[in-house]
Amino acid sequence: MHIEEHAWHSPALGRDMSLKVYGHWGDPFIVFPCSRGRYFDYEGMGMVAAIASVIDGGRIKLFCVDSIDSDSWYDFSVPPAHRNARHEDYDRYVTGEVVPFVRAHCHQPEARPMTNGCSMGAYHALNFFFKHPDLFQGTVALSGLYRLDRAEFGLGSDDLPAVYFNSPLTYLAGLVDGYILEQYRQRTIVVCAGQGAWDEEALADTRHLESICREKGIPAWIDIWGHDVNHDWPWWYKQMNYFLGHLYP
Repeated sequence: MHIEEHAWHSPALGRDMSLKVYGHWGDPFIVFPCSRGRYFDYEGMGMVAAIASVIDGGRIKLFCVDSIDSDSWYDFSVPPAHRNARHEDYDRYVTGEVVPFVRAHCHQPEARPMTNGCSMGAYHALNFFFKHPDLFQGTVALSGLYRLDRAEFGLGSDDLPAVYFNSPLTYLAGLVDGYILEQYRQRTIVVCAGQGAWDEEALADTRHLESICREKGIPAWIDIWGHDVNHDWPWWYKQMNYFLGHLYP
């Protein structure tokens, strides 16, 4: 497998950021790590090997980015608005630096990458897609939390105004812009959760997302797996292979 590592000083974040590329050709996927994770975790946790046949077959190409979760949603020492502002810096890094890098690397100036991730990576994948449907072709999000007023983030309903536009279930419920909704309808949305151990909140948020998409006429493949399917990598391997097998037969 062709693998590259790249790093540069991000003007948006004011720090050095790294990413890894896996594959020589194919539709680009920007992959976000789990909570406070690193750009090499998708490989280190075995996912790259698990989906190697799709990568080596030239059907997809992964761009695995670093997170700054410890400076944003998991920095409990600062107010919600400050955490939101730091995430907006990350948003500018991904949209203004990583997306152009992906397009240049793929020699496709107009390419719209897919977003992908598991757990906290799924939150980022879903949030980036829904905030920027003009930049992204769709998302494959596995076992994510899609609202920020959860104990995981130390936030409650009173904090939502400060983080509104980064809490997908919050802003999607209130979205009425027909132009944006039509963009969603032309994209590929795959969201999955299990019904087993440690996936209870992800399951609740996935079902909530399903109801919002249905209400707003957004086609989405919302797939709920069985009671034996827990919040862990072995199941995410199976889910990624299953969905990629359908998207890239």
